[in-house]
Formats: sequence, structure tokens, C-alpha cells
Amino acid sequence: MPVSDPISDLVGLAAFIIIITGAAFLAGRYVAAVFGGNIHLPFLVRMENSLYRFLGTSPENEETWKGYARDMLLFNAIGFCVLFFILLAQGFLPANPQHFPGFSAVHALNIAISFVTNTNWQVYSGEAAASYLTQVAGLTVQNFLSAATGLCIAIALMRGLTRELTGTVGNFWVDMTRAILYILFPLAVIASVVLLSQGVIQNFDPSFTMAGYGGAAPQTIATGPVSSQEAIKLLGTNGGGFFNANSAHPFENPTPFSNIFEVFLILLIPAALPFTFGRMSGNMRQGWAIFAAMLILFVAAFGVLYAAELGGNPVLTSLDVPGISMEGKEVRFGLTGTVLFSTSTTAVACGAVNAMFDSFTPIGGLVPMFLILLGEVVYGGIGSGFATMIAFIVIAVFIAGLMIGRTPEYLSKKIGIFEMKMALIVILVPGILVLVFTGIALVTKGGTAGIFNPGPHGLSEIVYAFASMANNNGSAFAGLNAAATFYSLSGVIIMAIGRFIPAVAILALAGSVAEKKAVPSGQGTLPTATITFVLWLIAVILIIGALTFFPLFAMGPLAEQLALAGGF
Repeated sequence: MPVSDPISDLVGLAAFIIIITGAAFLAGRYVAAVFGGNIHLPFLVRMENSLYRFLGTSPENEETWKGYARDMLLFNAIGFCVLFFILLAQGFLPANPQHFPGFSAVHALNIAISFVTNTNWQVYSGEAAASYLTQVAGLTVQNFLSAATGLCIAIALMRGLTRELTGTVGNFWVDMTRAILYILFPLAVIASVVLLSQGVIQNFDPSFTMAGYGGAAPQTIATGPVSSQEAIKLLGTNGGGFFNANSAHPFENPTPFSNIFEVFLILLIPAALPFTFGRMSGNMRQGWAIFAAMLILFVAAFGVLYAAELGGNPVLTSLDVPGISMEGKEVRFGLTGTVLFSTSTTAVACGAVNAMFDSFTPIGGLVPMFLILLGEVVYGGIGSGFATMIAFIVIAVFIAGLMIGRTPEYLSKKIGIFEMKMALIVILVPGILVLVFTGIALVTKGGTAGIFNPGPHGLSEIVYAFASMANNNGSAFAGLNAAATFYSLSGVIIMAIGRFIPAVAILALAGSVAEKKAVPSGQGTLPTATITFVLWLIAVILIIGALTFFPLFAMGPLAEQLALAGGF
């Protein structure tokens, strides 16, 4: 029975947090310099300027939030159409040594929306359905583009919060170019080389067959360009794996070091954005306050998940079989590596997994679900997590303003009704999608037919699936036929609305705040860079999450945990 030393695990977690904090601080400064136009690498500058000439734009041609949102939606619509065509025509396109046929229209629609929205929800097994052209020219390219889109939205929001008396928030085409050229592509190359050194494969060879061990049936071994996709799927918080087993597969995540490095990649850019914001606002304390709120929630989630899995299954414990339940976990990662990866990927909206959440204890499975349903603000998806955290900050200062009888302010800007409406859209739209579609799934034949597990666990699987889609995470609880027509088509609606409605709302918020004049702080101004405000912000996040989803938690994982504790 595998064992774990809590003291050593705690020391290891502390060391990792120190490392990721230092790396995020430096990366935050670099990201701010990139979008401020202060990085001048001759080769990249020439490429950047060439792209501007091709697009007919320049950094001086800034747009209002409406123009920025229009260009963002247009760009993603084009990307969707290209990927949808590749998926449908896969059987006729080159780089398909396994001769996989094209995807059905329903699945192609689901996959295209999934990767364009940075969700990477997978209704297929990559090694058994997607050609190398699809994996590289289709899915990997969208991993870059969807991640860059989220990063651009976050930067536009930062400009809106830090500017005054202006109607512009930047140029989407310029931000997109810089996000890919200066940040995502070079970091992905470095990450890919590191992963290659650990044994992650990278080739264009066809699958091969090996004789089974000890006279067993022959086994087909899939290979392919894995390292290049693995790097950006983690760095861009995408999550879709080359293999169906995702980051539990030894070709994607071979060693304990590759496991911790992949967690590092997942957290790096999302954790850097609060520091980017601090630099762009000229007030690093604001950045540290946001980072602290995220870190406290992250450590708390890790602790609950670790304790739940360390305690094991209460039914087995009652039968004098104590210890960690390793079902669904990889022995080469152990408990700590599994819990750290699982906490990070659901806190950050990545969706990559190195374990099967369906095999976690009920409370253990509740943690990833809760992190997603909070809006993934615990660092969150690249760009989207920071944007959602700002929406919670707007709500927090508004409520605090009402409590003390003062007009709410943030960064010396008055928070009005319009900003409140946009913040509520950002926070509530994903939750509404989860609640509505869960209800539909439970009362329709198409929804109930896909449930493999009855009772509370089956409900958890449905809630988790829709939560993952609505918040653009992409991980799955398993035990649900997600490839069924009902879940494929409902997923298209959920992923599209869950991504683009909040994105447009946050840009509208940015544009509205950018037009306002900063007002001098006074004695009645609520300070937002203090420990008190950090704790208040955390309380607001938890209260909104609890009020919205507690009935689902009570009927799902909490009911299942009580049943196990009672020996049922």
C-alpha cells in the first residue's frame, strides 16, 4: 500500500509555491513589457512589423471596447471555420498514416467549438481518431490562438482599469501578435525541449504493433507529435491531450519531474497576470493582493483534496484496510503529485489530468468541481481567470460600499450600475448554464441515457461535465457518455456562451471604466490592497459559490460521502 509523509509533502508544497511565485513575478514583469511595446528583439520585431503590414494595422491604431470585441469574435469565428473543415475532411487530407476517417458533423462541431474556446473538451480518443495534421495544424494551432485570445482580453481589461478619460482599450490584432510571438511560442519551444528530455515523444511515425507479454494478444502502440502539443496545452491552459489518458499517459507525462514541470507550466502565466496588472497600474500592492487571494484559495483546496485522498475510502477503512486509495492514480506520481496536478488543472481552467477524478473519494472529487464552479479564479485560465477575479472584485467593492454608505471605487474609479451588470454577467452566466443544462439532462431521455452511474455519483458526473464546459476547463469526471448526441450538442451551446458572453462583458466593463476620471482617494475610500480586503474578497467568492451550487453539492458528493461513511 503506497504511503505518504504529510510533513515532507507540506515542505515540498511550500518549496513549489516559492518557486512558482518567483517565476510568476518575473514573468509578470516580462508580460507587462511585451504589451507595453518595450521588448525589442530584432528578428521578432521584423516579423511583428511584417504581420502588421499584412493586417493593415499598427500599435497606434487603438480601438474602443466594441471594436476590440468585434475583432476578437471575428478572429475566433475564422479559426472555428478552419478547424471545423479540417475535422470534417480529415480522411482526405495528408499526414494521416493511420487513415482515420473524418469526424461526424456533430463531433466536428463540438471539437471545433471546444478548442476555439480554450475548453478542449474531448469527445474522441486522440490516438484512435485524430490524424497528425488534425493534431498539429488543427488542434495545436488553436491551442496557441485560444490561449492568446484570453491573454489579450485580460490585457485589454488592465488597460481599461488603469487608463482614464479615453475610449480605447488597445488593438486586438497587435495584442494577438505580441502574445504569440513574444510569450506563447518561445515559452512553448523551451517547454517542449524540457519535456523531450524527460521522454515525451515527438515524431510523425505511424502506430506499430507489438507482441503481447506472456502470450497475450498483440498491442497497438500509438506515437506522434506529442511534445509540441503537450507544451502549449499546459502553458496555454488548454488541456486537450494527444492521448485519451491525457497527462496520465507515460508518453505525455513520463516521470515525477515531468509531472511537477507540467504543473509549473499550467500555473506560470495565470499566476503572472496579477503582477502584470500591478506593473501596468503602477501599484504592485494591488497585484500582490489579487495574487494572495488566489494563493490562499489554492492552498486551501490542495489541503482539503490531500486530506480526503490521504484518508482513503471510509468503507475500506471500516474493513481494516486503511490507507491511500490508488485507484485511478499513477504510482509514479504518488499522492502529492496527483493532488497538486489535480488542484492546479481545475483551479487554472487547464483541463489536463494525470488521474481519474471519478475514482477520487466524494470529498476529493468535490474539490475540483468546486474550483471550477467558482469560475476558476484561483489563478484561472490564461486571461479568463484574472478577468473573472476582477469581476468578483467589482462585486466585493460594490457590496462593501453599500455596507459603509460610500460610492464604491476601485483604483480610484467609481463603480457604477453598468460595471456591476457586466461583472454579474461574467460571474453568473457560467453558473446559470450549469444549472439549466443539468436540469434538462435529468429530465430528458438523451440526458439520462448517458449516465453510467446511478444516484449521487451520477449527478456529480453530470454537474462536473457541464461545469467543465461552461467554465472552459475541459477535464471530465468520467462515467458519462459525453460523445452522445445530447451532450455533444448541448456542449456546443454551453462552451460558446460560457466563453464569449463573459468575454464581451469584461471588455464592456473595461471600456466603461477607461472613460472615467480617476478621483482622489479620501478617508472614506475602501483600500483594496490590504489583508482585510483580501479576506473580504475570498468571503465574497465563497459565499456566491455556496449560494449558487450548494444544493448540487448536497445531492451529489456530500450525499455520497455520507453514504460511504454509513457503510452503504
